[in-house]
Amino acid sequence: MSSASPDTRTKILQATWRLMEQQPGQGVRMSDIARAAGISRQAVYLHFPARVDLLISTTQYVDQVLDVDGRLAPVRNAATGIEQMDRLIAFWGDHVEKIYGVARALLAMRETDAAAASAWDERMSAVRDGCRSVFEALLRDRQLSDDWSVETATDMLWAMLSVRTWEQLTAECGWSADDYVERMQLQARLTFVKV
Repeated sequence: MSSASPDTRTKILQATWRLMEQQPGQGVRMSDIARAAGISRQAVYLHFPARVDLLISTTQYVDQVLDVDGRLAPVRNAATGIEQMDRLIAFWGDHVEKIYGVARALLAMRETDAAAASAWDERMSAVRDGCRSVFEALLRDRQLSDDWSVETATDMLWAMLSVRTWEQLTAECGWSADDYVERMQLQARLTFVKV
């Protein structure tokens, strides 16, 4: 089989995802990925000339496998800003659990690895865009509290939905996934919605 085949690319992405899940917080080297995929290191570089390309492609692959676009459709199709906010928080509470290993790996590596930082920043930018969309809808519905602008509310919800916050509440405080979603939805409504 040629190292340029789509199957090889998929094997590389699967191996990278698996290693990041198994070794969160540890740098995953291109040679580790090649070994896990059963190919040469050169084959990895043929598909991904730089680590940043591989890490960003892996996060995109994870999104594709988890059907993020399909799972976000109810958020995008919400009738009101409040409904959109509730659905975004519900989606995120479920999604973080599925990507936690990759997220931890990228977070741990981002301080010393520019590729990991770039992959992480790309993901968090998408989350931020989702938050902004919520507040644009709330503003349109005249439901955004006067205490917040779209930008400051986006900043706050984005911070509230950080993986570290999810980790602290679920792993360290013992909240269930349902508790996390329910309480975050309640807090967001109390914080951002006009009374």
